[in-house]
Amino acid sequence: MAAPGIPPPLTPEAAGTVSGGGSREPKQLPELICLKRDGGHLSEADIRDFVHAVMDGSAQDTQIGAMLMAIRLQGMDLEETSVLTQALAESGQQLEWPKAWHQQLVDKHSTGGVGDKVSLVLAPALAACGCKVPMISGRGLGHTGGTLDKLESIPGFNVTQSPEQILLLLEEVGCCIVGQSEKLVPADGILYAARDVTATVDSVPLITASILSKKVVEGLSTLVVDVKFGGAAVFPDQEQARELAKTLVSAGMGLGLRVAAALTAMDDPLGRSVGHTLEVEEALLCLDGAGPPDLRDLVIRLGGAILWLSGQAETQDQGAARVAAALDDGSALRRFQLMLSAQGVDPGLARALCSGSPTQRRQLLPHAREQEELLAPADGTVEHVLALPLARVLHELGAGRSRAGQPIRPGVGAELLVDVGQWLHRGTPWLRVHLDGPALSGQQRRALQGALVLSDRAPFKAASPFAELVLPPTIAQP
Repeated sequence: MAAPGIPPPLTPEAAGTVSGGGSREPKQLPELICLKRDGGHLSEADIRDFVHAVMDGSAQDTQIGAMLMAIRLQGMDLEETSVLTQALAESGQQLEWPKAWHQQLVDKHSTGGVGDKVSLVLAPALAACGCKVPMISGRGLGHTGGTLDKLESIPGFNVTQSPEQILLLLEEVGCCIVGQSEKLVPADGILYAARDVTATVDSVPLITASILSKKVVEGLSTLVVDVKFGGAAVFPDQEQARELAKTLVSAGMGLGLRVAAALTAMDDPLGRSVGHTLEVEEALLCLDGAGPPDLRDLVIRLGGAILWLSGQAETQDQGAARVAAALDDGSALRRFQLMLSAQGVDPGLARALCSGSPTQRRQLLPHAREQEELLAPADGTVEHVLALPLARVLHELGAGRSRAGQPIRPGVGAELLVDVGQWLHRGTPWLRVHLDGPALSGQQRRALQGALVLSDRAPFKAASPFAELVLPPTIAQP
């Protein structure tokens, strides 16, 4: 059964917000920070004043960081979160589309994981299924990689596109992956960068407002958010992730968005490659109809849910079958090639990347100067390859940022040479690290070896990372 619609967005009065009009005297930023620090409720006017100060430059970096930390420690209720979302969305331009596109306008967003290159595959796959996907993505946040950083490792790829260019991209390609700009959700771009360096990444209201503000601007019919949980996710356990999922779904309804949230495990890296260019290579394998089973499974499940919720498939299974077919028949790969060319990549390079062998592709992308392999210290079955210590070492090697705007090393990364569930013999290479600088330090090597968790049980088939789908209350579970 096709998914039904959802109610229209609430007006400020219906949502219980306070009007920001009139001749009121705005509070000073220290007063707003103090109010939230002490657990107070920020009115609509308070929140809009804060966002305005962020935009006009009157808010100092220290004040922005202090407010983010106050929100992180004291939280926000649903009303505050919805107002913050709307204020961030209104800091830039609203994207406008032909009315005939409305049902086709869909997107997916992830809270961030290690090796998570799903967006690179899913956007063109959905475009091949007839969707319009105006994906506004982010950069690396904390220890997780960013979709924009991965795409920018492809020479020439331009993530900065005007609203007019985005419209043209959707007309010609069906999808685009772009970043915030001075025209698109600029206030969130500022807060997003600040969260990365102020230990406020794991705030439910800040995550919700950041994600949904970008999607409000996109004018979507349907959004599915991939909410990660586990040792390398923002939230370590599934119950915490479910809290964020429910907040996203509820806030989305209040803003007129049909939002569902998939809870997916992030203890082990997704796929077998971590690092910007290595993940582009693996995304291309998936677009070839191959690649790691866990990556393909997640792309197909998320895509199936999106097609079902947007009314473009009768069931999730039917939607998943359509996405799988787009990967297998080459239509998703052709859309990816078109997107690369349309967003600044030389057409010859785009064609070579999408038609070349894995070895040829590696020569076309930036790669690290050195490689170092680690050997299994004992016999055993691979229970886990812990993603967090792996990501932290790669971050130290230059794959991530310690401050906003810091350059990254796109070729730095790691390839898993084993799968979870397989038997491994002592002395067998299990990890290949790609690095630019000197050899791994003893501490880094120990941290990486500690990521390999072996047991003496029989080999097994690894479970899918997909755990559950949280739906709006107006939509019945299939």
